Amino acid sequence: MTTDLNENHRVVREGVQAVCNNFGDDYWLARDTDGVFPHEFHGAMADAGWLGITMPEEFGGAGLGVGEASVMMNTVARCGAMSASSALHINMFGPHPILVFGTEAQKKKWIPRLVKGEDKVAFGVTEPNVGLDTTNITTFAEKVDGGYLVNGRKIWNSTAQEASRIMLLARTEKRDDAKPTGGISIFYTEFDRSKIDVNVIEKMGRKAVDSNMIFIDNLFIPDEDLIGEEGMGFRYILHSMNPERILVGAEGIGIGQDALRRASNYAIEREVFGRPIGQNQAIQHPLAENWMELEAAWLMVLRAAELFDTEQSCGAEANASKFLGAKAGYNAALQAVMTHGGMGYAKEYHVERLLREVMITRIAPVSEQLIASFIAERVLGQPKSY
Repeated sequence: MTTDLNENHRVVREGVQAVCNNFGDDYWLARDTDGVFPHEFHGAMADAGWLGITMPEEFGGAGLGVGEASVMMNTVARCGAMSASSALHINMFGPHPILVFGTEAQKKKWIPRLVKGEDKVAFGVTEPNVGLDTTNITTFAEKVDGGYLVNGRKIWNSTAQEASRIMLLARTEKRDDAKPTGGISIFYTEFDRSKIDVNVIEKMGRKAVDSNMIFIDNLFIPDEDLIGEEGMGFRYILHSMNPERILVGAEGIGIGQDALRRASNYAIEREVFGRPIGQNQAIQHPLAENWMELEAAWLMVLRAAELFDTEQSCGAEANASKFLGAKAGYNAALQAVMTHGGMGYAKEYHVERLLREVMITRIAPVSEQLIASFIAERVLGQPKSY
């Protein structure tokens, strides 16, 4: 029942759904059990051309915007939750600094491989003792002949078990308190496992897409793998943050919509005391509220995507998309478990998996508290709280 505002959205949804239909509940339950990366799904999406939805046509992509990417990721999440969407997510926002600040040679070398699914990418930004305080990262890239020698550690690196490349943020100058965002550079380079030690993090959801802590020991990065100017990486990385927030919101909504569908069907089919439980307002009213929340959040996602795609300011709307989409998705997944009662706790009904999977959308890539602070300060003019 999701609102699609134009023909592009409808075409994208139908095309993506056609691929997702080949990967049903049994497939995703198996990946949730064994933790194996969904190579078959990733390959099918690449073969159908969806990994390049936002990439320029000259590099093999579709040249579409974040609006269409949001429809795509919403559809994917509705079919397989975060394990499905996270398998593709890095292709949507990760390469953006390359597209905006990379050289033509870099684009021609790197983007087509992402579009074809030949490369999988890990994202190396967050550090254990830093969290969202990115200006205090300590991973350091020392300039040497022909490139940089990097040492440090990162955490919450998705797909690091599978990745062939890494988008890495590192300091190239010591932190200057007067200019804390300066002296940070961004690299897109080979994931050299002889120099990068990868330790998997066991977690509550999204098991099929690994999360890790990595330790970088004398990793050599050639000059040609530096994106843009040295010392400008913090500014560059900001360009991928708004689309990431929009897409995470779309994914949270997708999981919630799947959960709501399952709960609604169960409420119609399940009979207790001689009547379907959905006839009871205590069951049906919370589900109705879930629908309203999900639809309202989806309209915010579409609004934020429209602003981004037309190169207008969208920081508040992008953050609101993530906040509202994640909360609406979480509320719907929680209500789905409660609607199923005891069977909601059973894996065969999948709603417990959806509740575990949607949780990450509330936590990452930015906390709800920082989003609220951003809106309070940037929109409402309140004094900075931290």
